Amino acid sequence: MSILIKNGRIITASDDYIADIFIENEIITTIGKNLKLNADEVIDAGGKLVFPGGIDPHTHLDMPFMGSFSSDNYETGTLAALHGGTTSIIDYVIQSKAGSLKEALKTWHGRASGNSYSDYGFHIAVTDFNDSAKDELKNVIEIEGVTSFKTFMAYKGALMIDDKQMIGIMQEAEKLGAVVAVHATNGDIIDHLIQQFKKENKLSPLYHYLSQPEITEIEASGRFIDLANMTKVNSYIVHMTSGGALDKVRMATLRNQKTYVETCPQYLILDASVYNKGFESAKWVMSPPIREKSDQESLWAGLNQGLIQVVATDHCPFMWNEKKNGEHDFTKIPNGAPGIEHRVELIYSEGVNKGRISLNKHVELCSTNAAKIFGMFPKKGTIAIGSDADIVIFDPNEKHIISAKTHHHRCDFSIYEGMEVTGKCKTVILRGKTAINNGKVLLEKGYGKFIKRNTISKNI
Repeated sequence: MSILIKNGRIITASDDYIADIFIENEIITTIGKNLKLNADEVIDAGGKLVFPGGIDPHTHLDMPFMGSFSSDNYETGTLAALHGGTTSIIDYVIQSKAGSLKEALKTWHGRASGNSYSDYGFHIAVTDFNDSAKDELKNVIEIEGVTSFKTFMAYKGALMIDDKQMIGIMQEAEKLGAVVAVHATNGDIIDHLIQQFKKENKLSPLYHYLSQPEITEIEASGRFIDLANMTKVNSYIVHMTSGGALDKVRMATLRNQKTYVETCPQYLILDASVYNKGFESAKWVMSPPIREKSDQESLWAGLNQGLIQVVATDHCPFMWNEKKNGEHDFTKIPNGAPGIEHRVELIYSEGVNKGRISLNKHVELCSTNAAKIFGMFPKKGTIAIGSDADIVIFDPNEKHIISAKTHHHRCDFSIYEGMEVTGKCKTVILRGKTAINNGKVLLEKGYGKFIKRNTISKNI
């Protein structure tokens, strides 16, 4: 199958020009003006933007949590991703306590293989860095192609590891060229505040927000950055929410340290007023919680300053009846919300369309930087000869409304319900095959491939 895309305005992290793109055998083979080539399919992209396919490096599909599973599995979640211009995801595998990394990988491969519409890779969340896990790392990185590992400084008793384990995994990852990522909030402080609020019978969703004040993120981010500086590991902070935590990253640059940082659309667009809606606020119960308008301003500035390199989603949806398990106790509300479908369009609408970021920055944040940090570039994350033909044809002017009635997440509410967005993914191509065209699915389940990833240099 060959495709010729004509007259599109091609946007990469560094380029902006009008040209044609010829695709065959899943890759981009020719880029040029007025190409005279025979193709099985010709797409006129005149007046539209042509982006590399989006990469969302923070998703939780079919993930066990608090006695339930996230409501999007690999079939529904990756299809929603494609509708929103995301052609590759990196999902989180969770190691069980005392369990092996290989067994955890096997479980998640079983969930994804044959079910995924988009391409996918894995991080492993290491919840118990024991001698066995240490011995597995080299094989997991070099043979399995999983080159990034997440640690938790919160979720005490379930996912959280201590600083000794953190240093251990950092030292081994540094030797092997891997990335160590972190959920950076102080679990001990959070646990203390939760117990205090429960004793005072303060159990509404508002107290989820109040049990995770900004200081919990500031302290943990600073501690993680210091440990990463000591061990010299490639380090990455997921879902940063606050200006105070970002200042820890900024301060680290004064000693010439580089820490990669991710934020999410909900932290750039929504504010803590969502926790003043009674139990409806359970829709926005996630960790870390959504913060203040001043934090939004800091995060947008951080994107332009190069302190934040990636916008991901932390997509982890639950149905409303599952959220209602915590109607009388906020600690029983499953943490997470849907968002995988809206990232590319929201960041265009709220970022580019409102003059906060450039088109090139948009591509950096939604595709290219994730590909570089997580060992997929230039196969993924750019439009170039020899790269995978993962392409989004985007109408920058089409307005539409986000709603649970029309989104493709398997979730019966939206945290962006009723929001008008400018910009729409019209055609999405995955490895040379048209996946979505004007909302119609043209791809079969299981087309998505597992991405074996490379280790990276410290100076990408």
